[in-house]
Amino acid sequence: MVEIGKRNTLRVVKFVDFGVYLDGENFREILLPSRYVPQGCAVGDEIDIFLYLDSDDLLIATTETPKAMVGECAYLKVVAVNQVGAFLDWGLPKDLLVPFGEQQKPLEVGKSYVVYLYIDDASQRIAASTQIDKFLPDNSLYFKEQQQVDLLIYGRTDLGYKAIVNSVVTGLIFNSDVYTPLQNGQALKGYIKQVRPDKKLDLYLQIANREALDTLSEQILTFLQKEGGRSTMTEKSPPELIAKQFGASKSSYKKALGKLYKKRLILIEKTHIELVK
Repeated sequence: MVEIGKRNTLRVVKFVDFGVYLDGENFREILLPSRYVPQGCAVGDEIDIFLYLDSDDLLIATTETPKAMVGECAYLKVVAVNQVGAFLDWGLPKDLLVPFGEQQKPLEVGKSYVVYLYIDDASQRIAASTQIDKFLPDNSLYFKEQQQVDLLIYGRTDLGYKAIVNSVVTGLIFNSDVYTPLQNGQALKGYIKQVRPDKKLDLYLQIANREALDTLSEQILTFLQKEGGRSTMTEKSPPELIAKQFGASKSSYKKALGKLYKKRLILIEKTHIELVK
């Protein structure tokens, strides 16, 4: 079935002066303007197109690919605001509307926001929303611990950073697992830290496996030796300080300290750590 807001492969049925018409199946014939018609195209050829409504709300095809499609999230820039809502640059001639009712807070021209693209039921137009939690679930049965995933940061809570996971679900990166400040719209690789009993996802940016912790432990020992065997960088130190020195999260640093302590290589005091003499 042909879908608005998605890529579709459609067959050319006839030529006209201003382009070609494609077999839109449930949408009947759909125009592909001349500027998008591939050279040497003939009736019966199949063309990969993106389908949307143009400025006159007519169904139209393009061979261009927008920055995001329906059902996806993207970090897009506001180019205009009027009495209808805010408009985003999404890579097509007609800008993408974010209605006022879909704005978590008023959007400002020149700023970028993480949005979810959807089809408005009443108008069949493609629109966007900054209310990510309204469209994406916060739990899933389909992820496993330590699985690598694609993350898109879209918010912040007192506990940590909210992230979109593989464009299908949301999860949380706790502050203790963040080793460098994150920004809304930042895309990065991450891992499933834990699937909770309620199927909500805890995330982290580094796998704290044995190999990684062994490497971090060696870094800590080397650091202590350079510092004369003693350092005030304890498990209570700010995450930013730990990240700057070791390129690791506070959570991983605490685990590495624990390993060293169990091996009786260091002492952990309230105000400092030190090598065992």
